[in-house]
Amino acid sequence: MKWSKSLSRPLLLSSLAGGLLLLFTLSLALGTVPIPLSEVITTLLGGTPTKPGWGNIIWQFRLPRSLTAMLAGSALAVSGLQLQTLFNNPLAGPFVLGISSGASLGVAIVVLASQQLGFLSGDISIITAACLGAASVAALVIVVGKLVRSAIALLVLGLMFGYATGAMVNILLQLGSAQQVQQFVIWTFGSFGGVTWAQLPLMASGIILGSAIALITTAALNVMLLGEMQAQSLGVNLQRLRLLVLLSSSLLAGIVTAFCGPIAFLGVAVPHLCRGVLKTGDLRWLLPGVVMVGAGLALVADLLSQVLVRSAVLPLNSVTALIGTPILIWVVLRSRATY
Repeated sequence: MKWSKSLSRPLLLSSLAGGLLLLFTLSLALGTVPIPLSEVITTLLGGTPTKPGWGNIIWQFRLPRSLTAMLAGSALAVSGLQLQTLFNNPLAGPFVLGISSGASLGVAIVVLASQQLGFLSGDISIITAACLGAASVAALVIVVGKLVRSAIALLVLGLMFGYATGAMVNILLQLGSAQQVQQFVIWTFGSFGGVTWAQLPLMASGIILGSAIALITTAALNVMLLGEMQAQSLGVNLQRLRLLVLLSSSLLAGIVTAFCGPIAFLGVAVPHLCRGVLKTGDLRWLLPGVVMVGAGLALVADLLSQVLVRSAVLPLNSVTALIGTPILIWVVLRSRATY
């Protein structure tokens, strides 16, 4: 039975990869201007579509948007998987624990207070501020996690960190100009459409680095499933592991927040979907699983934000909340179950 299950997991991962490819193609075809799939494939292969405008839509707008969605969804899912395993908490995630809020505070300081502090905001400064803000809250969560054993208490404290950083952001909103405030509020709605081809390599580089660090922690996090005491007795360096998870989750959440805004629910929901599909808690299977499911779910959320209402594009965070809330309710209702 175990052999047959392990044999089926590569097939499941292959199916997930095929589904992701299909969603990616659909994301290029669907939108306010529908484009036939045959024309999308022709354009991607270097051909000329029937209508010249379709090529421009695909290359200049939809392709960078879809790539951004895939990168962001996979990054948040990997971050959530690491945090849930490290804290042995099914509801842990970069948004729930306030890490994304810390990144938002860093962005707010750069964007809203740049004129008062006398410096110019740019991609590098925004990314640096977002990662530092995420790392600060993540460090607090890790310290508190060592002192507080209750999963519920940790979540409540994470929410408090989020409220505290939100209060600081509101104070900064009072200091910014009307135009800065409007831009920041729109940014908080979340969007995959603001990343350009010039910015995409920078975003991808940060996410690849964060994912590489996550890959290094896979073996140690697998042992953590047995509990901290057992992991320590088996030679796991907990201090080093926490530091690596801090670096990885902060980098992943910070990069996504800097470029796309604070995206909610994907980080906490995707790992549970993968555990349910793959029927395992082994990170050797879950890590590639959450990368693909996170990317696919982000594409679905982005598509829904564009096609649900013809006259407007819905806020991405509203769509991810509608997708993630039923999953979180399901997790809470079956919280005593183990994978």
